[in-house]
Amino acid sequence: MSDLLSGAQTNAKEYDASSIQVLEDMEHVRLRPGMYIGGKDDRALHHMVAEIIDNSMDEAVAGHATWIELELHENGHVTVRDNGRGIPTDPHPKDPSKSALEIIFCTLNAGGKFSGDSYETSGGLHGVGSSVVNALSDHLRVEVARNRELFAMEFSRGIPQGKLEKIGAAPNRRGTAVTFHPDPDIFGALKLKPARLFAMARSKAYLFSGVEIRWKTAQTDGDTPQEATFHFPGGLSDYLNETLKGSTTYAEHPFGGTVDFREKFNAPGKVEWSINWTPSRDGFIQSYCNTIPTPEGGTHEAGFWSAILKGVKAYGELVGNKKAATITRDDLITGGCALVSCFIREPEFVGQTKDRLATVDAQRMVENAVRDHFDNWLAADTKSAGAILDFLVLRAEERLRRRQEKETARKTATKKLRLPGKLTDCTSKNREGTELFIVEGDSAGGSGKGARNRVNQALLPLKGKILNVLGAASGKLNTNAEINDLCEALGVGMGSKFVLDDLRYDKIIIMTDADVDGAHIAALLMTFFYTQMRPMIDAGHLYLACPPLYRLTQGAKRVYVSDDAEKDMWLEKGLGGKGKIDLQRFKGLGEMDAKDLKETTMDPNTRKLIRVTVDEDMPGETSDLVERLMGKKPELRYQYIQENAQFVEELDV
Repeated sequence: MSDLLSGAQTNAKEYDASSIQVLEDMEHVRLRPGMYIGGKDDRALHHMVAEIIDNSMDEAVAGHATWIELELHENGHVTVRDNGRGIPTDPHPKDPSKSALEIIFCTLNAGGKFSGDSYETSGGLHGVGSSVVNALSDHLRVEVARNRELFAMEFSRGIPQGKLEKIGAAPNRRGTAVTFHPDPDIFGALKLKPARLFAMARSKAYLFSGVEIRWKTAQTDGDTPQEATFHFPGGLSDYLNETLKGSTTYAEHPFGGTVDFREKFNAPGKVEWSINWTPSRDGFIQSYCNTIPTPEGGTHEAGFWSAILKGVKAYGELVGNKKAATITRDDLITGGCALVSCFIREPEFVGQTKDRLATVDAQRMVENAVRDHFDNWLAADTKSAGAILDFLVLRAEERLRRRQEKETARKTATKKLRLPGKLTDCTSKNREGTELFIVEGDSAGGSGKGARNRVNQALLPLKGKILNVLGAASGKLNTNAEINDLCEALGVGMGSKFVLDDLRYDKIIIMTDADVDGAHIAALLMTFFYTQMRPMIDAGHLYLACPPLYRLTQGAKRVYVSDDAEKDMWLEKGLGGKGKIDLQRFKGLGEMDAKDLKETTMDPNTRKLIRVTVDEDMPGETSDLVERLMGKKPELRYQYIQENAQFVEELDV
């Protein structure tokens, strides 16, 4: 035995200083693209184009550019041009051997948007957009026309292919042109889609009425025009009118407007909005901050809905409609089609992909700006105001009727669940603000019970892995105990019997272990909800919890991290406490005590949630991918694995 141990020690690689890797900026981006653009999928691929367009939009919003051009070439390259000031080309003060342009494209956390001197408001904040696109492109070329001279520089996978060159005189040209090709080593066979880029260009023009956006493509998909020019003086109101074209609306003209924060709050920025109600389609809200889409909403959305709700209730009180007091935000969203775009200085987003705005002041400023105008609009257009109020009161009455019907249903569901995964319900009688955590196993459920807020958070532990609804025979669906318990807890039926208004909780949160089995369970649950309860996803009720993988403690300092890259970063730089760093890996939610679970995963003030959405631009592709990965044909899964295995990152297990 001693010989065996001796041999094992001899062959094992020693863990010493040489084991610690220090990656350069571009190397780290290529190794962990998910930290910067969200992954290696189709959404991340198109996010690269958005990063470059956003730089040009910042120039336009700052008043330095009047047009932006987006061109998709036949060879898969894409070019973004503008007539702004042009990226600085002079030597950088901290490293005179390099131009400012090279620093911007080769160094993370380098840019002109930190101090606020060059841009009052901007979409680029972290100084990583251009450098990340450069790192993930097998070829990138920048041309800058500045001070009547033309400069150019080329890169490959983040590495300069030569110094910045002066091409010659450019007396009639100014601005920046960036041409790049996404690296197949990162994105595989994925290609930029004309339809998606066309929609991106069009939406950017709506978001800032002062810019003209030109679109060109050498590729064709049959529906997307090869050339187009977008310029919408009416901004978001034009956008909403176009979206609701042909639909019956309760207001003849949408309620829209723009408020400059400098005039109202003595702060840089502004907010623009447009909203109308229609019985013809489900409601929606699309929000933006500094022209960046925020699909998960945030503080600006909260401020907007608060202003609309208070305004509707105040108008109802003014005209003597006592039922207006029962209207809630849920009623507003039903049939309410809204667009909100704010520009603020140094916004705080959740994550590099900026899906949710977290700036606290944005809620106050947006609410106050919209509320005054909404009160005046309702008072001036009494016909529209009356129609909207009547519609919202009807929605409130319907909601209250359903709630009364479900009071018995809630108690019945609690009594009927007798399996190991039984429902631990919350005490709230209203759906608004309630959350159902779907967890795996009794141990996770035990920790969750101690971590939850009893008033609005419920728990439903499931035993093992739920049935794969695409891989199973249709007859098994209605007889599966776990699925029946889940439907009964939610208060809804499946497929054609699903009624969104019957849903008993506001948020359905899948909370599984941060490991492969947990990811599989989450995939099975999302497949179930996608195929059997799709309207729940479209209405924004389905979420994924983000439990941590590690806890690091150094003296009194403590941090939780979700992956190995973030863990290694903290181990390298330290937490700022005293003594050595203690590292604990959580093998499952059941290993976390209630305090850890609450702080990291269940407390709305400190947790992170991922909202499950379906790409509206590519709904057919989503269905095909779900069927391919989760359906009855294993050969399709095998083919997908063969096609994409080369892009899977090596995992430490």
